[in-house]
Amino acid sequence: MSDLAAPGVLMDRIYRRQRHVYDVTRKFYLLGRDRLIRRLNPPAGGRVLEIGCGTARNLIVAAHAYPDVHFFGIDISTEMLETARRLVARESISADIRLARADATTFDPALLFGVPGFSRIFVSYSLSMIPGWQAVLERALTWLAPGGELHVVDFGGQEHLPDWFRLGLRQWLRLFHVTPRDSLEAELTLIGLRAGALTVFERPFRGYAQYGICRRLAG
Repeated sequence: MSDLAAPGVLMDRIYRRQRHVYDVTRKFYLLGRDRLIRRLNPPAGGRVLEIGCGTARNLIVAAHAYPDVHFFGIDISTEMLETARRLVARESISADIRLARADATTFDPALLFGVPGFSRIFVSYSLSMIPGWQAVLERALTWLAPGGELHVVDFGGQEHLPDWFRLGLRQWLRLFHVTPRDSLEAELTLIGLRAGALTVFERPFRGYAQYGICRRLAG
């Protein structure tokens, strides 16, 4: 069995049917995705990678916002990538977005895409589904160019929302193998420092979400 097989099978099982309604339903509770895209601000001619790209919804929005940038996406689910490739082709931007199946903890952009790294990398509501999520952050920073930025948005601690909401949300998320990463700020800050990067962190929507930007020092 390949390294991709076990986690890939689980994700395929989860999204085999969900992928057909994923974008319609997720817009109501995956808050902060468009804020992240607006703040990417990649350099002209730069390369941007989304880890856990799913249906490529974010990549498509970003490609329209930054037409002079090259976009890449990886996901471990063949089911999601099937939908992603269809949606990218429908938008007639196939030349601007390249997709590949890969493990977020071990991917190599040279092998996947023939590129040395990225000026921006982002992860949107994927870390909460990846058991080895700290390794994802480490891997992302490995392939981030000097002066580049890693952007992460995911479920937060809901610390400023009612307890009943927080408990109910987390029970519901567990049904989909989603676990909010409550130590994300500390882990991202520490991993960033080890990689020569500084982190800024926000908890928008009363803590419903958490959003971190890790900037790798230039030169």
